[in-house]
Amino acid sequence: MSLPDAEFGFPGPLRDRLVAAILAGEKTATTSLLMEYGDELPSAGDRERLVDSAGEPVAVLETTGVRVLRLAEVDLAHAVAEGEGHRTVAEWRAEHERFWQSAEMRAELGLPEFTVDDDTMVVAQRFRLVAWPRRAPERLW
Repeated sequence: MSLPDAEFGFPGPLRDRLVAAILAGEKTATTSLLMEYGDELPSAGDRERLVDSAGEPVAVLETTGVRVLRLAEVDLAHAVAEGEGHRTVAEWRAEHERFWQSAEMRAELGLPEFTVDDDTMVVAQRFRLVAWPRRAPERLW
């Protein structure tokens, strides 16, 4: 059975930075827009292949917790666990708003005028590394 891919950001410098933070153990959380999910949300125990900018699997992640909440409800503990150096929720939010309202993300969503506000629903996910072999056997993926 193949694991689904975990993709952070879009391929390029942002994804490279996020993947490096995960592999270094600095990033143990992420936040996505609820609207990015279909019928199924992640749940504790789910595993995914972390892929790099080239689309290559580099690790296996296991979800340890999931919360669905309003953007205004994201707390400092979650923002810090995202491992991107944010010291305040305001810093974290400003960076996420830039990403979610970027032309690339709007194109991905098919919503050219998309914006977020306090009531935008997000998925706050915690995870842990369970395998990160340089050349993992195919059975891990």
